[in-house]
Amino acid sequence: MDYLEKQPSAPRRRYYKTLRLQDDAHLISEYKKLHAGGGVWPEITQGMREVDILDMEIYLLGDQLFMIMDTVPDFDHDHAMQLLATKPRQTEWEATVARFQQTSAGATANEKWQLMERIYKLGE
Repeated sequence: MDYLEKQPSAPRRRYYKTLRLQDDAHLISEYKKLHAGGGVWPEITQGMREVDILDMEIYLLGDQLFMIMDTVPDFDHDHAMQLLATKPRQTEWEATVARFQQTSAGATANEKWQLMERIYKLGE
């Protein structure tokens, strides 16, 4: 699949993360439904915006998730993830999605989603 993307009008910092789901077609289907249009709880989206996450996309291949997270240029990842964990319903959300993920029920989003290292960029 391909996606037509517009370039952002302002500078952004971009993070790439990965996480594995349980290898269960039914659970993966339910996870996708939970993230479909309007499925993510409003408090979760609001919390992300409050810590300066500007945009986020999640892609799926088999049981492997890949996240692209765009933030403000001076984003402090570790501080923002600590702050995000304190936002309304964040702990409840993490417990809800944990049953689909290869992780522990009490793990924070930062403990689940692992930062990826870029090893190649066209033109560099």
